[in-house]
Amino acid sequence: MDKLKRVLSGRDTDTEEPSGLAEVIDATSLGWGTRVKGFIACFAIGCLCSLLGSCLLWVPRKGLTLFAVFYTLGNIASIGSTLFLMGPMKQLKRMFEPTRLIATIVMLSCLVLTLCSAFWWRKEGLALLFCILQFFALAWYSISFIPFARDAVKKCVSVCLS
Repeated sequence: MDKLKRVLSGRDTDTEEPSGLAEVIDATSLGWGTRVKGFIACFAIGCLCSLLGSCLLWVPRKGLTLFAVFYTLGNIASIGSTLFLMGPMKQLKRMFEPTRLIATIVMLSCLVLTLCSAFWWRKEGLALLFCILQFFALAWYSISFIPFARDAVKKCVSVCLS
């Protein structure tokens, strides 16, 4: 468990001596148990929002707009849940690493475009399209954290399509 804490907090090596700044950060940061509870709570809220959005899809006239908004808020909360485990700066650094840069940009763009489609442009079909793109971009982004998962997905898709 200590090894997992060190990896997620960015202190992967055992030979690293803690500096004065590291001690201050450790003293002011959340404890491991609090981080896990925050992650679970935020992730559960994200799942609940996405589920609620799916249920609201069938509401007459405003259903698609409500779906787009709640689905997007659910995805934002789910992404935000990882901030509890890694911390905001490490999460941002990892999001914009070259291996996941395109997926991050597409995912964040789709989050914004979904809300723009729902509120300003009032194009429900476009909002639904951006929700679908959100799903695929978030899935591609998420599997980038699993070693060799992207290669396996690419291989599986190429086999299925040929």
